[in-house]
Amino acid sequence: MSMLSRVLSSLLIAGGLLGGMGAAQARGDAPAAKPGPPVPLLWKVTGPGDSRLYLLGSFHMLRAQDYPLAADVDQAFAASRRVVFELSPQDMESPQLAQKLVQAAVRTDGTELKRDLDAATWTKLQAYAADNQLPLAQLQGMKPWFVGLTITLGQFTKMGLDPNLGLDRHFMGRAAAAGKPTAGLEDIDTQVGVLAGMSMQEQQQMVAEALDQAEKADVEGRRLHDAWRRGDDKLLWTSMAAEMRGQYPLLYKRINTDRNDAWVPKLQQYLQPGQGGTLVVVGALHLLGNDGVVEKLKSKGFAVERICTGCAKSKR
Repeated sequence: MSMLSRVLSSLLIAGGLLGGMGAAQARGDAPAAKPGPPVPLLWKVTGPGDSRLYLLGSFHMLRAQDYPLAADVDQAFAASRRVVFELSPQDMESPQLAQKLVQAAVRTDGTELKRDLDAATWTKLQAYAADNQLPLAQLQGMKPWFVGLTITLGQFTKMGLDPNLGLDRHFMGRAAAAGKPTAGLEDIDTQVGVLAGMSMQEQQQMVAEALDQAEKADVEGRRLHDAWRRGDDKLLWTSMAAEMRGQYPLLYKRINTDRNDAWVPKLQQYLQPGQGGTLVVVGALHLLGNDGVVEKLKSKGFAVERICTGCAKSKR
């Protein structure tokens, strides 16, 4: 699995900021037979009194065939007074989101993208751009991380995955229709800063690995989506989080551990007496492993259990 694919899976920013472009490129190649509902990555955290957190692991780009959702998820939504996301719906819809992304992505030193890439990667990028109608002349003025994101988002949409159908967008719409309050765990500057703060070496790897995955027809991207549909937290952890932590420890810390640490105190506020139920929809990466929000809340003394009727059925 390329580093960039993991970044897209863990950052809501990918679907939020580049969603319009990705949706326009999408072409469905989903199976003809409609599958059953995805097995949810859903945990219930019990606080004092009536306070409950329902932690739902999102995949930020999905297909129409990934709906409807499992009954467990619908019940968690019904039992929640509010819905919390990585970025609030208000920030997702704010013009500042795209403005700040572009400001962070545009080169301001008079150089071009080609300067930052080795000869082999530049040659691959030229070929990819020609084959996929990628406006390379325009991208010459952008930083490598933006170019890498653009390539991988385009590849995901070719698989029929649409950011506008992502789990986050789905529940933003449902919350609005039901009149439920919403909130975000981060602001725009925090999300943009995660990408803008990448080292040049990390950015170069993003472009190279995105091109490599494109050549392999995104086998790993499909595997990741399939694992999410199966609710396979172990495969997602080993293929996405643990591998990334080993290969890119500083990036992993910035994308995952630091953000999880910042989220936990905010989530604990929803576990105070009288808060009722709260549905929290975040990238699945943030819930997995000993760095994940699930284990961090367990370590605070809260009772945590996975809600997964489909898991019980699959073990029979």
